[in-house]
Amino acid sequence: MRLRALLDTDALGLKLLGGEEELDRTVRGVMTTDLRDPSRYLSGGELVLTGLAWRRDAADSEPFVRILVQAGVAALAAGEAELGEVPDDLVVACARHRLPLFAVHESVAFATITEHVVRQVSGERAGDLAAVVDRHRRMMTAGPAGGGPDVVLDLLGSDLDLRAWLLSPTGRLIAGPEVNGPALPAQTCAALAAEHLAAGRTPRRGPHRVTVGGTTYSLFPIRSGGHRPAVPASGRAPQPARDVRETMLSDWVLAVEADASDWPEERLDLLHGVTQLIAVERDRRDAARTVRRRLAQEVLELVQTGAPPAEIAARLRVAAPVLLPGLGAAPHWQVVVARVEWEGRDIEAGPVTQSLLEEILVDPLSTGPEPSDRIAVAHLGDEAVALVPLPAVTTEHDGSQSGILADALLASVREPLSAGLDDDGRLTLGVSAAVHSAEGLRGALEEARHARRVAAARPGRVCAAGHQELASHVLLLPFVPDDVRRAFTARLLDPLRDYDRRHRAELIPTLEAFLDCDGSWTRCATRLHLHVNTLRYRVGRIEQLTGRDLSRLEDKLDFFLALRMS
Repeated sequence: MRLRALLDTDALGLKLLGGEEELDRTVRGVMTTDLRDPSRYLSGGELVLTGLAWRRDAADSEPFVRILVQAGVAALAAGEAELGEVPDDLVVACARHRLPLFAVHESVAFATITEHVVRQVSGERAGDLAAVVDRHRRMMTAGPAGGGPDVVLDLLGSDLDLRAWLLSPTGRLIAGPEVNGPALPAQTCAALAAEHLAAGRTPRRGPHRVTVGGTTYSLFPIRSGGHRPAVPASGRAPQPARDVRETMLSDWVLAVEADASDWPEERLDLLHGVTQLIAVERDRRDAARTVRRRLAQEVLELVQTGAPPAEIAARLRVAAPVLLPGLGAAPHWQVVVARVEWEGRDIEAGPVTQSLLEEILVDPLSTGPEPSDRIAVAHLGDEAVALVPLPAVTTEHDGSQSGILADALLASVREPLSAGLDDDGRLTLGVSAAVHSAEGLRGALEEARHARRVAAARPGRVCAAGHQELASHVLLLPFVPDDVRRAFTARLLDPLRDYDRRHRAELIPTLEAFLDCDGSWTRCATRLHLHVNTLRYRVGRIEQLTGRDLSRLEDKLDFFLALRMS
C-alpha cells in the first residue's frame, strides 16, 4: 500500500507533519518500537510507530531519524499521548532526511494502525501477485522467447517490493531484479544454493526458510518439465514419487528475500504459480540444448566405436560452427567426463549428471542470453561426457597448454554440491588435455575417464583430476589395494605416530619437511626454526624407530609414498 492511503482512512487518526512529496512510497510492513536503535529489527519499507519513550531531550531526534533512514523505512508515525504533541526537533530531523512524519492522535491505539496496515498490505500483495502471474503468463505465450525470468522478477520487485533471484544448483545467478539493487554477491549465491540442495534432502515441503548473512530468504525449487509433478487444483506441488536424488542436482531455485513461513495459502499458491512460469523458461532452454547434445552424442559414439578419423572429422566440422560461430579455423577440443554416484541404491544419474556438467562448464564471463550455448554434453550410461571447443590453445612457459583446468572447474561449485551430495553421494570429474584433430579424440576420452577414476580414488564428496596428474607417480597410489596401503603406511609411520603421541616430538612434521626440502639440512632447519643439530637428532630418531636410512633414495621414496597414502 502507499503512504497516501493512510491519510484517507479517518479511523487511523493520522496527521501529516512533513514529507508530502514522499507520500507515494510503498509500505511493506509495520513495526512499533521505543528503542533508541531499532535497526536490527528493520528490513526496509516499514511504517514505524513510536510512543517517543526513547526521547530524553531534543538531541536524541537526529540520531534516531538517521537510523530509520539508513534502514530504509517508509515513514515514521509518532504518538501524541506521551508528550501531548510531536516535538519540533523530531519534525525538523525528519524534514532534513526527507522522512515522512505522521502524528497519531492519543485516542488511536497503535494496534489499530498495525492491524489496518497488515490487512491492507497482505490483501494488496495477494491481488497484485495474481496480476503479476497473469501478466507474465500472457508474456510467455506471446512469442517463442516469452518474457524470460528477468521479467517476472522485475515485476515481483516493482509491484510487490519482493526482491528475488533465480539461481542454478551450483549457485550461478541466472536472473535477478534490475530495478531493486545490485546482484547478489557470488558468496551469497553459493550459500543459498547449498542451503537449497541441503533442504532438498529433507522430507519437509518447501518453501524452505534460511538465513544467510543476517538476511532471511525463502527458497522455492524450480524443476524442469521432465521432473515436475502434476499440480493439483490447490496449486501446491505434491511430494515427487521418484527418489529426490534423481532430480535435485539439476533443480533451479527461486530465492525470495522474505520469510514465507507465515504467508497465507493463497499467496503461497501464487508463488508456486510463478515457479511454474519460470519452469516453462527452464524447459525452453533445455530444449535449445538439444542440438548441441545430439552433436556431442554423435561424435562421442563414433569415437567409442572406433570409427575412421575422417568420419569423426566430418562430424566435428558440423559441430564447430554451432558451438563456435564465426570461428575461422577448426578449434582444439577438450573432453570432460563426470559421474554422480549414490551409495546404497541404484539411481539413474546420467541425465542429471549431463545437466549438472553443462552448468559446471558455463563460462562465468560469457555474455549473451544463454551462457551455456557453447557447451555440448552427452550422457553415455551413467557418465556425462562434454566436448568442449577451445578457440585458441597456447603453450605456456612450462610447456603445458591452457584450457580447462580440473580444480578451477570445481572451485566455485564445491560448497553447494557438497551440501546436496551430503553423506551418500559423490561427484567425480576428469579433464583431458587439448587435442587438435579427430585422431586425438579417442585418446582424450580415455584420458578424461582415467583422470576421473583418479579423482574417484580420493576422499571427498566433490573431486576432480586433470591430465597433468596422469604423468605423476601419484597416479599409482589410488589403485593400490586398501589392505596393502594400510599395511605399508602402518609399518613405516605408526612407530613415529606412537612416539609423537608419547613425547610430543613432532617426528611426522619433521619427516614431511625434510622430504619436501629434498634432504637439505640447512633449508629444513630454517623452515622448522630449529638448530641443525636438533634436526639431526630428530632424523636419527626417525631412522632408529623405523630401521630406515634417510640418506638412501629408496627409503626416502618409501616414506614419501607412505605419507601420501596415509
